[in-house]
Amino acid sequence: MTIRPASPEDATVIALLATQLGYPNTPEEIATRLQDVLAQPGSEVLVALDDDGTVIGYGHVFGAHRVDTEPFAEIGALVVDETRRSRGTGAALVAAMEAWAIEHGYREMRVRSNVIRERAHAFYDRMGFGRVKRQQVFARAILS
Repeated sequence: MTIRPASPEDATVIALLATQLGYPNTPEEIATRLQDVLAQPGSEVLVALDDDGTVIGYGHVFGAHRVDTEPFAEIGALVVDETRRSRGTGAALVAAMEAWAIEHGYREMRVRSNVIRERAHAFYDRMGFGRVKRQQVFARAILS
């Protein structure tokens, strides 16, 4: 397996992977967002490739800066193809994102996971992440 930075050409497979996880996206939507994320200096998207060069997963890590806490790196996305899970791909992506975090001076990495994703919770437990809190997420459209 190889891990490399994502490129605009990866938009189609990233859209498929995001859709597998329950976040339906078109390749065009992902291409637009990927271009934006890749342009941010404090953010990285990585893809995992199988031995044949097929993209089988992706991860997004970014720096989070808050007034009330030390800066930390946050995993914004981690998805492995549903037919390729439990083979070390997710762990390899987490390790690569952690390397990015260290390179950028972060001393802590966080991840948020939907309460229904029990398998993901077990994965993060195995990866050494500690559970810090439960929370609700609120959103509201901003009207102009």
